[in-house]
Amino acid sequence: MTASTIDESCTLVIFGASGDLTRRKLLPALWSMFQSRVLPEPFAVVGVSRSEMTNEQFRTRMREAIADFARVQPPSTRVWERFAQALFYYAGDPADGGMYAGLSAYLKQVEQERGTGANRLFYVSTPPSVYSPLVTRLGEAGLNRPPENTNGWVRIIIEKPFGRDLVSAGALNQVVASVFHEDQVYRIDHYLGKETVQNILVFRWANGIFEPLWNRNHVDHVQITVGEAIGVEGRGAYYEESGALRDMIQNHILQLLCLVAMEPPVTFDSDPVRDEKTKVMRAIRPIAADEVDRVAVRGQYGPGFVEGQRVPGYREEKGVSAESITETFAALRLEIENWRWAGVPFYLRTGKRLPKRASEIAVQFKQTPHLVFRRNPEILTEPNRLVLRIQPDEGMSLSFGAKLPGSELRIKPVEMEFDYGQAFGGEPPEAYERLLLDAMKGDATLYARGDWVMMAWELLQPVLSGWAAGDPRKFPNYEAGTWGPAEADTLIERSGRRWRRP
Repeated sequence: MTASTIDESCTLVIFGASGDLTRRKLLPALWSMFQSRVLPEPFAVVGVSRSEMTNEQFRTRMREAIADFARVQPPSTRVWERFAQALFYYAGDPADGGMYAGLSAYLKQVEQERGTGANRLFYVSTPPSVYSPLVTRLGEAGLNRPPENTNGWVRIIIEKPFGRDLVSAGALNQVVASVFHEDQVYRIDHYLGKETVQNILVFRWANGIFEPLWNRNHVDHVQITVGEAIGVEGRGAYYEESGALRDMIQNHILQLLCLVAMEPPVTFDSDPVRDEKTKVMRAIRPIAADEVDRVAVRGQYGPGFVEGQRVPGYREEKGVSAESITETFAALRLEIENWRWAGVPFYLRTGKRLPKRASEIAVQFKQTPHLVFRRNPEILTEPNRLVLRIQPDEGMSLSFGAKLPGSELRIKPVEMEFDYGQAFGGEPPEAYERLLLDAMKGDATLYARGDWVMMAWELLQPVLSGWAAGDPRKFPNYEAGTWGPAEADTLIERSGRRWRRP
């Protein structure tokens, strides 16, 4: 066993182990890593939640979850048994301070049995209301540091949402900072673990042809779209407390914006990369209270048709108030006031019950400075556009004008396509596979830093406050199966541009 493997071997403690995230994402990711031989061994997983379960019951549940959701399916009973022997369960309420002394003793027992050493990775997958008391209790029990007389490490992964506004995020940051050092804290955003999101950086900095064009001299504007065809999928009660701006823009979409707009880091290490993303946030023009209606649009879907099926409106969903003013669609116009991007608007939008599932970044370049075909006024050349598709159909396309065959001069936009699956084959690893492995290695490059989170909330707080104080006007204001409210079109058409239809 190599020294690096020993350093990465750990006991993963999942708070909220009976929840949906553990079943759908965390254990399937660990199983796929194990099957792919990238999971550091020896390892142990200790699930913690209030439900009463034995180790064997927990293992049975996790095998069912892996059969339903894992990228790699169990090939044989023998291989599964080897993995299952690393799964343990401890029943207890994470909000109960009396539980942690028993948990501490149990972890030592598991570590001795499995030979994992003193490395511990805590994963907080509980309701957000439990985050602060859980972190506090870990500190009180001394679980924020390795056991005495060991060379181990302790790290903590905290799921989103990290706060629900500027004040609550600041309070949570303060609690976390009082218990853990910043280099122990991993604020997870699963979007950053997607292969195609990481490919944005490779595309920009591993190819000399594009970076010289990546600035205000050549780019007209950038559109970032994260659209979903589904509704709230039985999570109406959660979504009522969240909404599209908090759920998607504050984390996922602003992270994508930073990857597109950031300067090249000195090295591709954690601090330099996150420093550059923070610089982007610092450069975004603040949103004044009196301009919220001009740069931000909200919407809520009503009944309609998606993929040929009639679907209910948001207010008809389970757990949703019949008079709800929660937005299921949000769009923003942002400007980055620095040398590279001055004058280039960034348009962000996300919504539920749109015509299709599509996450993409569209970089539209400027028109040619001189139209040499002016003797043919009927010729309209489309501007070049680079589209980075995150999901589904991961890949990218570059559009340019080409002459149609024939005696007449006619121009048609054509596309050069790159398809991730066709080029490399197979199914790419799930985002949680990469992110869990990085946390075990101590690489925080793809995790959000505390100052970045606070800047994101600071940017959006005027919008949240303005929407809370203002009249939501007519909700619902877009039909399910359409691309959002008419006001979103006005937002971008005001400057002579239009939304791309993925």
